[in-house]
Amino acid sequence: MKLYKKSDDTSYTLGVFPTIELLKTRPKDVVRVIVHSSIEKNNGYPLIQELCQQYHIHIDIHDKTIDKLSPKNNCFAIAVFKKYRSQIIDGNHVVLVNPMDMGNMGTIMRTMLGFNYTNLIIIRPAVDIFDPKVVRSSMGAIFHLNIQYYDSFSTYYKQFQHHEFYPLMLKGAKNIHKVSTNHIHSLVFGNESCGLPDEYLEYGQSVFIPHTSYIDSLNLSMALGLTLFHFSKGMFIDQSVLRNQFE
Repeated sequence: MKLYKKSDDTSYTLGVFPTIELLKTRPKDVVRVIVHSSIEKNNGYPLIQELCQQYHIHIDIHDKTIDKLSPKNNCFAIAVFKKYRSQIIDGNHVVLVNPMDMGNMGTIMRTMLGFNYTNLIIIRPAVDIFDPKVVRSSMGAIFHLNIQYYDSFSTYYKQFQHHEFYPLMLKGAKNIHKVSTNHIHSLVFGNESCGLPDEYLEYGQSVFIPHTSYIDSLNLSMALGLTLFHFSKGMFIDQSVLRNQFE
């Protein structure tokens, strides 16, 4: 098995937890599962075996493949899966304009899922969401999200202009603490190095996150986490899910 290339029709997970999430959410897309001979020591292996048996997925024990594909020594499982397309639904959206950092992307996916935002729009050019580094850093959250690429923001905007739009910008016109909504909305973020250009001030209500003058800006994933926390306070979240997470 070869290392991942963007042009490939398949990708793969790296690690037990994202492998389990893939098997639970998209079993029909799984081609095969490869495990390390020492995986029996891992508590997640029985569930991998159970899910593979349930969906008739073959498990290979092949240490050399694991060692070749995994950049870390603690990877015990890899699941090869077919790349797939998902469609966003008309709910609250997170929009990322030209994101380029794979680690940030995975963190963003986990944060979105944590705050019950499941629609992710990505404006090209952008990072490849199926790169195994993204899949790994998302800890399997990617498989729970609806993700769609657009070639331009204007194309996306025309399709969902009935949303309330909130571009997050250093030049934003309104302090995020003074913004609240119960309407369907799109939260728009620029890329890691330069944020959103000034033209985004014309879309909806531009917002800024106040911080001290000791820093010039917040990291994208941090800004997104703070924003989702703020906007999700008025949303319905299953209380039983919250209890399970914190008990």
